[in-house]
Amino acid sequence: MNNKIEILNKNQITRIINRLAFEVMERHGECNDLILMGIYRRGTHLAERLKRIIENHINRQIPLGKLDINFYRDDWTSLKQHPIINKTEIDMDINDKKILLIDDVIFTGRTTRAALDAIMDYGRPAKVELLVLVDRGHRELPIHPDYCGKKVNTSKKEQVDVLLSEIDDMDGVILHKN
Repeated sequence: MNNKIEILNKNQITRIINRLAFEVMERHGECNDLILMGIYRRGTHLAERLKRIIENHINRQIPLGKLDINFYRDDWTSLKQHPIINKTEIDMDINDKKILLIDDVIFTGRTTRAALDAIMDYGRPAKVELLVLVDRGHRELPIHPDYCGKKVNTSKKEQVDVLLSEIDDMDGVILHKN
């Protein structure tokens, strides 16, 4: 039996993204030397939303990168289907910059580890922080978000799906209980 539970709706996601943007601005002021770096797929769209909000408040543009971590994954042999390969877009110097890594869900921490490996291939940032929309726990690595939209208690068998209008034609977060 597969039960779906809506964890977040469109309005809640909008409020959370706004709150997270303000938390980033509180910590980084005018966001000098800050680069937003979204992890494909949904992390890139969250990064674009955060970018718009922050830029509206600081009245200037901040750089945005898009990171494909597929070649850095440690689970290639256990995947049931081949991942979709996207183009990493880092068109700026990341050396000595502060990078805000953005993803939709953090689970084991392995995606974040892969993202860190990928970033280091492009330079040596001064600092890397992590922002996630949903933290579902069950970390296998000592990686934790600096900014978190919502913590959700799950079992390892459950699944959390983030839906974003840019990809899914709607916003929502769904927990699939098995």
